[in-house]
Amino acid sequence: MKILVTGGSGLVGQAINSEKAMSPHHKFTFLTSKDGDLRSLDICRAIFTTHQPDIVIHLAANVGGLYKNMKQPVEMLNDNLEMNSNIVKCCKEFQVIKAIFCLSTCIFPDKTTYPIDETMLHNGPPHSSNAAYAYAKRMLEVQCAAYNKEYHTNYMCIIPTNIFGPHDNFHLKDSHVIPGLIHKAYLAKQSCKPFTLLGSGRALRQFIYSNDLARIILYLLDYYYDSEPMICSVGEQDEVSIDTVARKVAKQFDIDDIYYDDTYADGQYKKTASNKRLLDFFEKNNIDFQFTPIEKAIEETVKWFKDNYDTCRK
Repeated sequence: MKILVTGGSGLVGQAINSEKAMSPHHKFTFLTSKDGDLRSLDICRAIFTTHQPDIVIHLAANVGGLYKNMKQPVEMLNDNLEMNSNIVKCCKEFQVIKAIFCLSTCIFPDKTTYPIDETMLHNGPPHSSNAAYAYAKRMLEVQCAAYNKEYHTNYMCIIPTNIFGPHDNFHLKDSHVIPGLIHKAYLAKQSCKPFTLLGSGRALRQFIYSNDLARIILYLLDYYYDSEPMICSVGEQDEVSIDTVARKVAKQFDIDDIYYDDTYADGQYKKTASNKRLLDFFEKNNIDFQFTPIEKAIEETVKWFKDNYDTCRK
C-alpha cells in the first residue's frame, strides 16, 4: 500500500519514519511543509495527484503549548480547520481506502467525570485556554463521522495524550511542556542560572512517547477495521504532575533545585483518559505492547536534544 504521511518532518511523522521497518509491506511518503501549504485545496489536490495514496496518515497541524494556544487562537482555529477539511475532501476525491487523523485529548470537555473515554468527546466545551484549537480538532472528528456515514469511507481518529520525543519543537515559549522544560534545563545548566517552572507544577498529565505512538499507528493501519475514535495513552495510573516531570528532566541535567513562577497559569488541572479501547485492541489482535517508561523516554529525548541542539526546532 502507498501511504501518505502529512506532517512528516514533525514529532510523530519522524517517529513513524523511524519505526516503519515493522511495516515493510507499505511504501511511505512523508510530506513536509516544503511540499506545499495544506491550507490550499488546490495544493492538496496537486499533492494527491502526484502521490495517488491508498492510505493517508494526517499529522500536519498548527500545534503548540498552553501559552501559544492562549496567544494565537485565531491562527490555531483557522489553520487547522482549513488543513483538516482539505485533507478529508482529497481523501474522498482520490478514493483513499483508509485514513487516520490525529486529534488531542485537549478536545475533551473541561467539566467532566474521569476517566474520560471516547464516548464523552462532545459532552461539553473544552477548557478555555485552548478552545480554538480544540474545536478545530473536534470538527475533524465530526467531518470523519459525516463522511463515513454518507460515503461509507473508512476514516478514523486517534486521540493521543501529551506526546513528546526526539524531533519535537523545543521552543521556549511555543512548545509543549516536556520539550520546553528540556530546553530550559539545558540553558539553566549551561549558564548556571535557576531552572524555573512556569506555574505551580500541580497540573496532572498523561504522556506518551512519540515512538510508542508511531508503533500504535502502524498496528492500527493493519489491524483496526473500525472507524470509532481511539484514545492513545498510557494508563490512568501513569498520570503524573508537571512538577514530577520537571524533576525527571532536571535529573538528566544534574539540577537539584526547581523554582516556580506561579504568576503563570496551569491550564486545565487534569485530563485523565482511559486507554481501555486501546488495550482491548491489543488483546484482540494478540499484540504484546509495552509502553516506554517515562524516565527512559525523557532520557532518550534529552540525549537527542543535546546531540541535535544546533539544528533542532527551538
